[in-house]
Amino acid sequence: MVDNLTALSRANAREMLAAFKLDRLGPLQPVAEWLARFPARRLSRKILRFDDLVGQYGLATGGRYFLNEFTGSVEIDGQQHVPHSGPLLALSNHPGMVDAMAIWVALEHRPDLKIIASDRDIFHAIPNIRSRLLLVDPRTRCRSGVLRAAISHLRQGKALLTFPAGAIEPDPSMRPVGTTVGWSDSAGVLVRAVPETTVLPIAVSGVISKTAYRHPIAKRFANPKEREWAAATLQVLFRHFRDTQTRVVIGGRVSSETARDQATVQAAMDALLARVADAGVGDSGVGDAEVGPASGDLVNVPNPRPRMAPRV
Repeated sequence: MVDNLTALSRANAREMLAAFKLDRLGPLQPVAEWLARFPARRLSRKILRFDDLVGQYGLATGGRYFLNEFTGSVEIDGQQHVPHSGPLLALSNHPGMVDAMAIWVALEHRPDLKIIASDRDIFHAIPNIRSRLLLVDPRTRCRSGVLRAAISHLRQGKALLTFPAGAIEPDPSMRPVGTTVGWSDSAGVLVRAVPETTVLPIAVSGVISKTAYRHPIAKRFANPKEREWAAATLQVLFRHFRDTQTRVVIGGRVSSETARDQATVQAAMDALLARVADAGVGDSGVGDAEVGPASGDLVNVPNPRPRMAPRV
């Protein structure tokens, strides 16, 4: 049986090569895969440490560790909107990279949080994180089982995070995000099933390094999505590209009655996304404060390192 480190390393090596279009080199492919296994193994060790922290201390601590490794700073705005109890459905855009981990930290007062996500091979090697996910099979896109599990989770008064776009979206700090017209009506379906649910819109930006995005390797790709993927991979591979100023903005609570109207939810999310796009990334710099109490308007998370865990 293949151990988790080996399985993760193989999966990460494939991802790295695919990001740079080096996954179809014919006779040279084995050489490329052999070279990629070294950075892939380093990354995989960090991911396993990440998974261990989630298992021991929860999503927020694991998220802090991951943010410390792969971002420059993190700013959270609107934590006072997060209810500490009761069924909660958080909806967010999905620019990728560290977006989920930044939201985990923003929702740290909800240790009962679970996330709806598309299943990937990598999740089978990180059991602690996998246990916090409700997984959709990307091959069948069958959501009935996930929907039942999500409704059950909310009925128990717990918190749920979903990315209604169902795919990676533009980073609002990099290029226009358009509208949320293509998002699924997951909020409407869930709040109709669990009427006491509070809906919380969240916008994330600044997850992709502008320095990496401007690098000649990334600029080789004309397609914006491919360029962002290449930039994100550079960010993972080289520490000097981890200069991002990630921002999480939590909007006001939306009642379940209001959330039944998909157009209203989309309008709230569009306004929130326009806000982070117009403001860009916060320029408050790196401070010394950790994530503050839920009553604060704005908190900075400057590379927070978990106190109980040594650096890998």
